[in-house]
Amino acid sequence: MPKPVKLTGRGRTVSSKTVYQGNVFWVTRDEVEEPGGVKATRDVIRHNGSVVILAVDTETNPKDPGILLIRQYRHAAGKLMLELPAGRIEPGEKLVPAGKRELIEETGYRAKRWSHHCNYYASPGFLTETMTILLAEGLTQGEAAPEEDEKIELHMTPLSEVLRLIRSGKIEDGKTLIGVLIYDDLWRSKSAQR
Repeated sequence: MPKPVKLTGRGRTVSSKTVYQGNVFWVTRDEVEEPGGVKATRDVIRHNGSVVILAVDTETNPKDPGILLIRQYRHAAGKLMLELPAGRIEPGEKLVPAGKRELIEETGYRAKRWSHHCNYYASPGFLTETMTILLAEGLTQGEAAPEEDEKIELHMTPLSEVLRLIRSGKIEDGKTLIGVLIYDDLWRSKSAQR
């Protein structure tokens, strides 16, 4: 039986060429040398990163907090999807200001308390985009100001219902699955300690 490989170190980019430049992302073709001596050509979609807002209303029903979902058409998926509000981080923009901007633009809601929930890579095999989920609490409603190409429905949904929608396959959006399932685990742990 062969000995298991233990990889260490970092990869090295030998050369990189931009092969596509768009408004939201750009694509590079990179010649790389990866840990373990692998030499390869990798096409990489480059993105500034996104902020996701897990806006939670714990005041209306403390036993079953409301999760603010939006429903919008997603062309790449070819359908309307229920998901957490999110958006691209502008170059030089900090996380919480980006989260506040996106929450107001897409929903009109504002939050008094902001904290880091989690972050992850959307698809690290070919995409540099990191997604940072911020927890927003102490919500107040206001007027939304979506971008011209955004048509958005708002749905303040009890956590128990969001979990049912996840289990039944009605919520398929990755950022929503990750954010809500981690939140549910933390919520249950806090509830058990009370």
